[in-house]
Amino acid sequence: MATFQRARSEEQREIRRRAILDTAAAMLDEMPVGALSLNELSRRVGLAKSNVLRYFESREAVLLELLDRDWRQWNAALAEQLAASVTPDAPPMRRGREFAAVLTHSLARRRVLCDLLSAQAGVLEHNVSADVAARYKRAAIENVAALAALARRHLPELGGHTDRFCAQAVMVSGAVWTHARPSAAMLAAYEADPSLAALRMDFSTTLEEMLTTLIAGTLAGAE
Repeated sequence: MATFQRARSEEQREIRRRAILDTAAAMLDEMPVGALSLNELSRRVGLAKSNVLRYFESREAVLLELLDRDWRQWNAALAEQLAASVTPDAPPMRRGREFAAVLTHSLARRRVLCDLLSAQAGVLEHNVSADVAARYKRAAIENVAALAALARRHLPELGGHTDRFCAQAVMVSGAVWTHARPSAAMLAAYEADPSLAALRMDFSTTLEEMLTTLIAGTLAGAE
């Protein structure tokens, strides 16, 4: 646990903000988004809860900023992964399947990002001010645009539908993550009656299939 003196300069305040974010990120390596509390975050970062609230207006504001940070890191990593995996001269649908596979496998290795994406609309965008909500939404638009730039490089055939496809792909990813992680009660029900697991989803398999279908439909609509 860190301890801090009173922040007196902008540089010191930025160090404090970064420490709060880094501590929250470390906590998410141990627990799901829903289990992270402002009280425990304050304790671990070595600040009173009231002091944490000087930098972030709520727990959700911290998590929205972490979501933006993780999303930017994911976009940056995707460029090299796509370049290595998408066959440049292949037919559009083959490139689409390769694109879907890269997005899926990359997300499957980023549990925290998936957890944050799945909580975005239902949890993280609540209990924040209009200013914080607007700042995050502007960041999300930039992140979708960065993903769309990668999609245009490898799937130019998507044309004017590219941004919409990328926004839908991110939304689908969060939804599949939620459904692919059943509660303890549901897991117990599956074990007691295996027939109940007929609709249980595997994250990677389901997401890759859904993204491939989304790409196929978008390509058809762009023709």
